[in-house]
Amino acid sequence: MLRRVLVGVALVAAAGVFGWLVMSALGRILRTPAAASADVAVEAPAVAPPAASEPAAGPRIKATLFFGAEDGHRLIGVQQDVPLAEGTVAQARALVTALLTTPPVPPLVRTIPEGTALRGVYVSDQQEVFVDLDATVRIKHAGGSMQELLTVYSLVNTLLVNLPTASAVQILIEGREADTLAGHVDLRRPLRKNETLILTPVSSQSPS
Repeated sequence: MLRRVLVGVALVAAAGVFGWLVMSALGRILRTPAAASADVAVEAPAVAPPAASEPAAGPRIKATLFFGAEDGHRLIGVQQDVPLAEGTVAQARALVTALLTTPPVPPLVRTIPEGTALRGVYVSDQQEVFVDLDATVRIKHAGGSMQELLTVYSLVNTLLVNLPTASAVQILIEGREADTLAGHVDLRRPLRKNETLILTPVSSQSPS
């Protein structure tokens, strides 16, 4: 009798140990994926965003921009780096933009009112360049026949000196043909280069 009791106790103990081993193994199996995921999440290296690269400088050309002389009666050509653009329209736009935004080196003076904006550039089949400026060029203009001549021909000469294929330049204001800018120069037709207003170009002087 005692022997059967001892055998029964041993069987119960063995079953308990076997059950504990099975549960332990199951617990390790169930915990392993979570632990692995946690490890991956913690140990994954952070990826820094790529550093922003500065835009590469494009090709440029030496262009002659025309500003007013100190005496207020002549134009002086100044050498200036201007972006090289593809096609007459794009190059004309680059030239006008440079003329409008480049401050002249003293004693040279600006001939186009500061703040004047370029609205568009067009080229006809006859290679006539049409430059559309906003109304600032008229509203802020100082007036006077000589000042008007210098304003008009600083733009006309800048384009025709630097664009070999261009034949003439016509100035538009707010997309429309204008009679004059300040009452003196006829703008109703394309204009050709006026060399009588030009002094010897100052090639060594470059606006900063």
